Amino acid sequence: MRVLLLGANGQLGRSFIEDGGLAARGELITASRDGQRFDGTAVEAADLAVPGALPALLDRLRPDVIVNTAAYTAVDRAEQEEPLATRVNAEAVGVLGHWAAAHGALLIHYSTDYVFDGAANAPYPVDAPTAPLGAYGRSKLAGEQALRDSGAAHFIFRTGWVYAPHGHNFLRTMLRVGAERDELRVVADQIGAPTSTALIVAGTLAALDAWQAADVMQHRALQGTHHLVASGRTSWQGFASTIFDEAQACGLLARKPHVAAITTADYPTPARRPAWSVLDNSGFQQRFGYALPDWQAGLHGVLDALTRQAH
Repeated sequence: MRVLLLGANGQLGRSFIEDGGLAARGELITASRDGQRFDGTAVEAADLAVPGALPALLDRLRPDVIVNTAAYTAVDRAEQEEPLATRVNAEAVGVLGHWAAAHGALLIHYSTDYVFDGAANAPYPVDAPTAPLGAYGRSKLAGEQALRDSGAAHFIFRTGWVYAPHGHNFLRTMLRVGAERDELRVVADQIGAPTSTALIVAGTLAALDAWQAADVMQHRALQGTHHLVASGRTSWQGFASTIFDEAQACGLLARKPHVAAITTADYPTPARRPAWSVLDNSGFQQRFGYALPDWQAGLHGVLDALTRQAH
């Protein structure tokens, strides 16, 4: 099995590489936008902002599985750059899908809680009506539809509140700012399930293994859209408070700051965020026989990794 991983330098792409699970399952080819990887390795160049260049790359590499972790993720900037966000998150995904359909490849793609409007008060099932609030969510929803319309065998894994020991994310920002300040003001009226990239990697590998073990008829039952997120829920303020409690306990922070609760209205941003980002992940767990533990378990794992790095 030949696997092409797109987006090698992103949070999720780097986690796949460092995990090693994809490489253990076949020949792994990695690609980044500029052909350079975070560890200095020269890799394939694949810029999803130029969708027309992708078929030639795919024709040359002939992957059996494409894992697309590349995305435009600048939520606020997308309000001014919606055409670029749409090119990367939708048009390029359609191109990948059409190639995969023509060549019998499996395309694994990642989407987001931002395809929903956040007005619910119970976890969103996979088939809940979509209604994105902003440009980023619209671009990701368009990517989902482009992939479905392509006819490719595919997994769309929606996730949310993603973080890792590396990259730009809420946890790393909190650790940096928390070491500098005595008090932080954090939004408390947005609810979701913080999901570590380690969980997304492990869940993806479980789904890929199930696919590899299945026959053609079973493939139809397995493929489609799934919610690959941690279980449980919290607010951004609750997440921050737990980060500081555990970071102090494991020695990453000498003292923990006070975390004051504020509302979304107190912290205006160019893009509207969903107030409720809790996704129902029971279907994923049942379909693939893979447990998705509460979000606190992922936090333990990431802080353990950072603690080991610090020592």
